[in-house]
Amino acid sequence: MTMIVSSRLSARVCARVLVALAVAAASVAAAAAQSTVTLSGSKPDVVYATLRAGAYADANLPTVLTTRAADTASNQRRALLKFDTQNRIPAGSSVTSALLTVTVKSGSAADTTRTIGVYQVTRSWAESETTWNRRRIASAWTTAGGDLGTLIAKQVVSNAAGTKVTYDITPLVKAAVAGTLGSSRYTRIALVDLDPATVDSTRDFYTPDEPNSALRPRLNVVFAPSTTTTLRVLHWNSQHGGFGTDGVLDPARFIKKAASFRPDLVSINEVERYDRYANYDGAAKLAALMRQSTGQTWYYRFATGSGAENGRGNMILSRFPIVASGVDLLGYNGSALDVDVSVNGRTINFTSTHLYYNSTTWRLAQIADLLAWEKGLAEARIIAGDFNTQPGTTESATMKATYVDSWAQAQSDGTAIAYPGNTEGNTRNTRLDYIYYSKGATTLKLISSQVFDVREADGVMPSDHRPVLSIFAVK
Repeated sequence: MTMIVSSRLSARVCARVLVALAVAAASVAAAAAQSTVTLSGSKPDVVYATLRAGAYADANLPTVLTTRAADTASNQRRALLKFDTQNRIPAGSSVTSALLTVTVKSGSAADTTRTIGVYQVTRSWAESETTWNRRRIASAWTTAGGDLGTLIAKQVVSNAAGTKVTYDITPLVKAAVAGTLGSSRYTRIALVDLDPATVDSTRDFYTPDEPNSALRPRLNVVFAPSTTTTLRVLHWNSQHGGFGTDGVLDPARFIKKAASFRPDLVSINEVERYDRYANYDGAAKLAALMRQSTGQTWYYRFATGSGAENGRGNMILSRFPIVASGVDLLGYNGSALDVDVSVNGRTINFTSTHLYYNSTTWRLAQIADLLAWEKGLAEARIIAGDFNTQPGTTESATMKATYVDSWAQAQSDGTAIAYPGNTEGNTRNTRLDYIYYSKGATTLKLISSQVFDVREADGVMPSDHRPVLSIFAVK
């Protein structure tokens, strides 16, 4: 009998041990899924400035971090900080904690404590340009003193040097990283004295340039990286390498605008290498300009329509290293250029093409060749290009038998974005430019598609076409 009881107890103990081990393993797995990043260094991780009102409202103060409630206008000061949560935290990450710590450098003797609040700053600003009146040299704040949004947190701050003050700003960082505050995912804040003004309510804080790293402002963010990566695919016909609608060839203007859409993969038509309008290597020029505009590494491939070394053709720019590439000559001076890249551990075959402008018969022959060639490429497959045909034509129907028109799908999903006067997403006089993805691309999920208004203030566009951007989640 004793032996039986003992066996039962042993079984229960073992069961409890197994449960405990399972819980511990789950905790370890959960902890392993979390990542932590600390932003405390100077540029590019953290930039800062102080805004001062009154007689100093146009003075730029990019070397101090000071708060003060104004007894006179000229004494009012607010401290700005901007943390690079855009590049240091992957898009799609889930933020679980974000703690901001600042250290008092000195404080007015008259006020032993002050209540300092942390506000969201709703608009971008430049460290060496911002003042009480403006956020950049040519751009004023909507409200003088910085465009303040929600009060995120507040703390009572001592005047004792070395005092560390920590704010929980998780909601703000969570929203910034998620991209719900706008296209920028930077975390922008202002430190503001909330108490009534006194003769001297100054609080000076150590800056990101402080040699002692323990004293610098610090944003500690805990997050779970997403298992899905966002892929931004841009297509744009450049009109002979960047001829604007003003008749001026300006590849820098073209690329600057393309870079502003933050693409990961770019298909560009009508790029010229030592051809009619560009007596230089247009592909190399555009790639260099993209690197210059973004400060990032870019890879590229170029192929002419004829297969010759020089001439007019298609170009692909990629932020991802190019694993392999290939060219299919489609006839009628048309070609398809493909690159193989790895995104989130998945193979993406990305193709740029440009079909003949003046013959349905020739375009259908080119599409037949293109689709046959694409069958030999691994999934997932994306094809971008100027197809020189409208939606609803035989050419479009042929493509849509095995590929999805991302703009049309986004319209159906309610995620297509155009602009007033162009709700159909026309890229020229009609919709000629497309980004297709294969129906077998199970690792891709379309998020949205957008056609941009690229007119400058004078109405000039960098090309006679408008660009289209489709955003995918890569699972």
